[in-house]
Amino acid sequence: MKTITSTEAKTNFGALLNSAQRAPVTIEKNGHPVAVVMAHEDYEQYMQMKQRDLDEALRIGIEAADRGELIDGEEAFRLLAEEFGE
Repeated sequence: MKTITSTEAKTNFGALLNSAQRAPVTIEKNGHPVAVVMAHEDYEQYMQMKQRDLDEALRIGIEAADRGELIDGEEAFRLLAEEFGE
């Protein structure tokens, strides 16, 4: 993925838009990535994929609830803390 500075993005905005039609472009500020510019079609595909993933996670959760496989909030947070080492 191409990376440019925020100054380059501002100075060459038209070129940035043209580049983003071919492949996503990362914009950095002070050496840190802060944004990605991508073609609208790619963004729409990403959002559809994200929605499918969320729908699948919800379906799995509902099926688990229907089977009575539930845990309370306290247990959920304990498991998350274990998983992320907190």
